[in-house]
Amino acid sequence: MQVRVGSVRGRVVQAVMLAALLGGCAQSTDEAAKASGSPSAGAAGAKSSAATSGGTIGAAGTACELPVSFDIAPRWKAKAVDAEKELSKASDGSDGDLTGAFADAFLRQGPVTMACEIDAKPAGSIGFLRVWTGKPQGTDARAVLRQFVVAEDNVSKEKYRSFTTGGGLAGAEVEYLYTSKLLKETKKESALAVITPDGPVVLHLGGLDTEEHEAMLPAYELAKRSLRVV
Repeated sequence: MQVRVGSVRGRVVQAVMLAALLGGCAQSTDEAAKASGSPSAGAAGAKSSAATSGGTIGAAGTACELPVSFDIAPRWKAKAVDAEKELSKASDGSDGDLTGAFADAFLRQGPVTMACEIDAKPAGSIGFLRVWTGKPQGTDARAVLRQFVVAEDNVSKEKYRSFTTGGGLAGAEVEYLYTSKLLKETKKESALAVITPDGPVVLHLGGLDTEEHEAMLPAYELAKRSLRVV
């Protein structure tokens, strides 16, 4: 099977294949760590409240130009997502409406659309910090975040709270469990939302599984702590 690099379908298929193929590898790594008496990558990552900065994105001239800017962890790789272009390409594909619907479900969630993917693989983790943006709608951050989570479906045990960044920007964040119908597994996920003059912005942290998610939390905390309106 040939997968077109950079396509929406390619990213989704690759994610599914990674989940299926690397689940055993992650388990083997943990077992080896336990045997040697060393902490696993997830346990080690969860001990730190925030990562050190490896650069800033969001402002003009950076990898992703957004209504906000924030620091990303070292070796994490940011890439802008042109959702409208991807949706147009998917709609023109050989699978017609099926491909278009699949792309729409991947690129849009509730009131926001994907604008940036920050890949953790170069730093040794399997997952993404994704940035979603939307049009001004006259609502607050928690309402936007609730719409985002509800649109993901198959979620449970949501825990919402308010936060304020080091620069004084107020927002809402949530931790919850997501159950994949495809993989039949449940994992932790985190997201936050802020309101800017250009509309709402949501940052979402996923991961292959709960352990990978917890290993990446320091990068998420770094982004939250440094978040500011451009």
